[in-house]
Amino acid sequence: MPELPEVEIYRRYLEASSLEQPIDAIEVEDPKLLTTDFTTLHETLVGRWFTGTQRIGKNLFVLTDGPGESIKPVILHMHFGMTGDLDYYHSSLDRPRYARIVFHFRNGFNLGFICPRKFERIGLIDNIDTYLKRKKIGKDGLEISFSELTGQLRRKKAQIKPVLMDQSTVAGLGNWIVDEVLFQAQIHPENRTEQLTDAAIRRIHEAIQLVLTTAIRHEAAYRDFPPGFLIHVREWDNSPYDDVEAHKFCPRCGTRIEKIEVGGRTTYFCPNDQRIHGPAGTPV
Repeated sequence: MPELPEVEIYRRYLEASSLEQPIDAIEVEDPKLLTTDFTTLHETLVGRWFTGTQRIGKNLFVLTDGPGESIKPVILHMHFGMTGDLDYYHSSLDRPRYARIVFHFRNGFNLGFICPRKFERIGLIDNIDTYLKRKKIGKDGLEISFSELTGQLRRKKAQIKPVLMDQSTVAGLGNWIVDEVLFQAQIHPENRTEQLTDAAIRRIHEAIQLVLTTAIRHEAAYRDFPPGFLIHVREWDNSPYDDVEAHKFCPRCGTRIEKIEVGGRTTYFCPNDQRIHGPAGTPV
């Protein structure tokens, strides 16, 4: 599933390829992918052009402009679901596979919204802040401050992993990212938020920044992540090759990585470096 790093990469791709190009037409293969009816989407956007973007968590907002000063501001919202992507291509080329929504630009290029599994969505919104409030989407993972994260965690009494995956806590953290954050912060995924010390929350905040910036820098190519990242164990665990056993150990201490279910999600952690803590942060 595209997480915050992938959507940030898509955002940069759209800005590098598709801004300031008037839209001549919009082609939609399946109207169920739209959160705005096709007629409204087409009539509103044709003649306008993309001017910029804003990403909050896994949500991409595309700002538009159009001819005439009285044109009402229009914002296009993109959510990439499980396997969404973007593909900018010339109209002389074949339409990309699974490009179920296509923006045709006046300059002869197109932007395809790739929807392999049809969980992706596109629609118009009036105001970003109003949308985020209605959907209960919290502060972006790259933007949240230590004090904001502390406030969010102190308000909730639950296991830390599902709390971090809750988009109202921090926007953009998915399953593998939260596992990586807790591994880097040396926090057990079943630790309860009310038992976390300020120092533990500080480590979580720093780990969020580390994991997200690393993933964006490497364009979410897991194999290129630094060797001290847990993601390599997760990737090798799903590998068909025979030598995966050698890659199932903690890159810090050499302890065998364990796999459990937390909050209904498969979870990887090091039982030596990530221990369940009791009150005041003392190991149980």
